Amino acid sequence: MHPRKLVTLDEFTIQETRKFPQATGELSALLRDIGLACKMINKQVRKAGLVDILGKHGATNVQGEEQMKLDIYANETLISVLQNSADCAGIASEENDEEVCFDEYSSHSKYVVLFDPLDGSSNIDVNAPIGTIFAIYRRTTSLAGHCRKEDFLQPGNKLMASGYVIYGSSTMMVYATRLGVNGFTLEPSIGEFCLSHPNMKCPDSGTIYSLNQGNSTRYEDGLRAYLEHCMENNKEENRPYSHRYIGSMVADMHRTLIKGGIFIYPSDSKSPNGKLRLQYECNPMAFLIEIAGGLASTGTGRILDIIPTELHQRTPIYIGSKNMVTKALEFINQKEPVA
Repeated sequence: MHPRKLVTLDEFTIQETRKFPQATGELSALLRDIGLACKMINKQVRKAGLVDILGKHGATNVQGEEQMKLDIYANETLISVLQNSADCAGIASEENDEEVCFDEYSSHSKYVVLFDPLDGSSNIDVNAPIGTIFAIYRRTTSLAGHCRKEDFLQPGNKLMASGYVIYGSSTMMVYATRLGVNGFTLEPSIGEFCLSHPNMKCPDSGTIYSLNQGNSTRYEDGLRAYLEHCMENNKEENRPYSHRYIGSMVADMHRTLIKGGIFIYPSDSKSPNGKLRLQYECNPMAFLIEIAGGLASTGTGRILDIIPTELHQRTPIYIGSKNMVTKALEFINQKEPVA
C-alpha cells in the first residue's frame, strides 16, 4: 500500500503560481511567510500553560481592550517575520494604533498585510480555540516609495488573498484567493502545513446558528424574530437549529465553513456600529466565505463593498451559508416571505 502523498503549503503555492506565466511568485511567498509566523505562534500556544505566557499583559490596545501576553507575542512575531520578508511593504494590526511601513529592501514591495494576530484571545486561559486572521492587498500607491495609509483602506472586494489559522485540536491554515479556498493541516512531525481540505465549499444551508444570544434584549426586532425562527419546530426545514457560540470568530467561522450555518455579530443598542473590525476580521472572512460560495452582509449591504474610512472601523456582520444569510436578511429587513 502506497502512502498518501503529502502536498505542503510551499509546494501548493508554487503549483498555483505556475498556472499563470505572468505571476512573480510574491503573493505565494507572502502566504508562506504568514504560515511560518503562525507556526511560531502555534509553538507558544501549545506550551502556553507551561511557560509565563498566559494571562494579561497589563496594557490595553487601541480598541481599549486588555491585551493578553499571547496577543503581544503573536503581534510581534507576525511583524518580525513580515518585516524580514522581501514581499511585504507594511502591515496594519488590530493591536497597533497605526499602520507600520517597512524600510530597507521590502519598502517597495507591492503588497501590504492586515491582521488580527490572535483572535479570541479572551479564550486563552480556558484552553478554547483561538486563531490568526489575515488579509493581503495589492498597494494602490507608487512602488517607488513607502506604502501609505490609503494602501490599507481598501474595500474587501480588492483583496488578493485572505485567510486564517486556527489553533485547535489540530492547527489548520485556511486561505482564499480568487482561485478558491484550500485548507492545510500542520503535520507536527515534519513541521509543515499539508493540504488536507482542497477546494473548500460552504454548504448552501446548515443547522447551526452562532451569536451571543445573551445579548438578545439589545437586538433589533427583526433579528429577534429571526432567532425565534431558528428555534421553531419545523421538521421539513430541520428546525429548531442548534445554537453554537465559541466567542472566537475563527473557531465559529471554521465550523460554519465546513458544516454550514450562520455566524452573526450584529449592531445593538450598546454597539450601534457593531463590534468586529472591518479590516482585520470581517473583510478577510467575507472574502473567504464568498469564494467558498457563501454570503456576508452588514444586514443592509455587502461587507466587501464597504469603503473603509479608518483602520479600526467596526461593522455588523451576518455571514455563512447563503440560504441562511438570505433568510436572516429577510427578517431583518422585513422582506417577504419570512415564514
